[in-house]
Amino acid sequence: MTDMWTPEKAKDWYASIDPIRGCNYLPRTAVNSTERWQAESFDPDTIAEELAWAGAAGFNALRVFHQFLVWQADPAGLKRRIDQFLDIAAGEGIKAMFILFDDCAFAGKEPYLGAQDDPIPFVHNSGWTPSPGLQRVDDRAVWPLLKDYVLDIVGSFANDERVQIWDLYNEPGNSELGETSLPLVEAAFAWAREARAQQPLTTSIFRMHEAYEMEERILELSDVTSFHHYGESGVEAVIQRCRAYGRPVLCTEWLRRVVGQTVELVLPIFARERIGWYNWGLVAGRTQTYLDWRRELNTPDSATWQHDIFHADGKPYDEEELRLIGSFEFSHKE
Repeated sequence: MTDMWTPEKAKDWYASIDPIRGCNYLPRTAVNSTERWQAESFDPDTIAEELAWAGAAGFNALRVFHQFLVWQADPAGLKRRIDQFLDIAAGEGIKAMFILFDDCAFAGKEPYLGAQDDPIPFVHNSGWTPSPGLQRVDDRAVWPLLKDYVLDIVGSFANDERVQIWDLYNEPGNSELGETSLPLVEAAFAWAREARAQQPLTTSIFRMHEAYEMEERILELSDVTSFHHYGESGVEAVIQRCRAYGRPVLCTEWLRRVVGQTVELVLPIFARERIGWYNWGLVAGRTQTYLDWRRELNTPDSATWQHDIFHADGKPYDEEELRLIGSFEFSHKE
């Protein structure tokens, strides 16, 4: 069992690492985390190509989702694939933030193994399924397996320098689960500490304009504080809310060009406020996250991307964005 980090330990850790310039990453050949990690669709060649683009652009971190069902079906094989992925990333000077649970369910269905549905034309992230699945979140009968999952994955990489942070639960309470997810959030932190993770633990708050009991509890549990933000304005207010806990602050999801939240707008704020970051998306692919969340606005002529940095052939969406990403540094020292 490891203890929660003190604010001083978290600040010392943050001062010891380079400013985080990251992205949320799936290879362009994967429609979701199941397709990404299953043996039959794991694609190290594409991963190597894309992470070479990322490293050359100046990215030094990736936020990476996992799927409980893939672990349940093949724990040893999954860990071999994770190790291979981490080796590829390390070769480009990139570290990983790993996510174990996720309540986002764009596909409108529970996770499943085997061949995944092809993306629906003009629909953002149409194949995305949650982990472990919305029905399992408050099903205490399956919690012993969920605990084994956390203990195995975190325990196997607890001392691995290629893993920089554990983001235990993405957007708990999404998909109309609300506070139902809080007990599993609390359990995930306890299990990760039981697994003796040497890296900091976090879960991001994401409700921009509402106060939730669960989000206050998440902020209390996290070694480093993190949040999501997709608005054109208001990010400074969220940063100040997070700063109240006296810990380093990361933005683990952002970039929504279609409403004016651009690289040019946000990175100067993050530099001034000393915020490490992970924009959504690297390469346009089967997730189709370059499309707007609003399906009715997506047409073959849509020119402005919501997320993502590169076309599938490696051409940048915007060369000036790459320049800003590659040159990002905090604007002052603490």
